Amino acid sequence: MPFVRLETSATLTDDVRRKLCASLSQAAAKGLGKPEQYVMTSVIPSVMSMSGTPAPAAFVDLRSIGGLSPAVNRALAKAIGGIVQETLNIPGERIFLNFTDVSGTNWGWQGSTLG
Repeated sequence: MPFVRLETSATLTDDVRRKLCASLSQAAAKGLGKPEQYVMTSVIPSVMSMSGTPAPAAFVDLRSIGGLSPAVNRALAKAIGGIVQETLNIPGERIFLNFTDVSGTNWGWQGSTLG
């Protein structure tokens, strides 16, 4: 049940948000080796400051039940960072990524938990 949440101060049109949701979903599924049907994505416009400036920046939070490891996280950082850089024209040094391995007992779906 991977979840990818992108918050960004870059200007977003509805078309760009849809494109990002699709691209992030595909990258997470591929990188984690999980079916895309279980991936959820969210792209949220935000007011942000990074390094003391309001220039466009992004924060990506990826949560998953299993599948994360140092090697996987590095590959996901490269893939997802690349998508954000290319789509939103945000330099890599203005993108933070966070990876969280969540226990199935702490993830709910269909009125229950997954562990």
